[in-house]
Amino acid sequence: MSTTDDLSWFKSSYSGGDGDNCIEIAVRPDAVHVRDSKDTGLRPFTVTPDAWTAFTTYASGS
Repeated sequence: MSTTDDLSWFKSSYSGGDGDNCIEIAVRPDAVHVRDSKDTGLRPFTVTPDAWTAFTTYASGS
């Protein structure tokens, strides 16, 4: 697994303009790391790419 120090974080363009109401993700081949954009110092949680795909598919209603 990756350490959070070497990750490139991404926030959706749908996030609010003030930037404090969203999550950020960092995608690696072996994991998707998820953190709160309001407090990026907190430890992110990590899921498998398959679990992330299942979650986003469910959340989008597809």
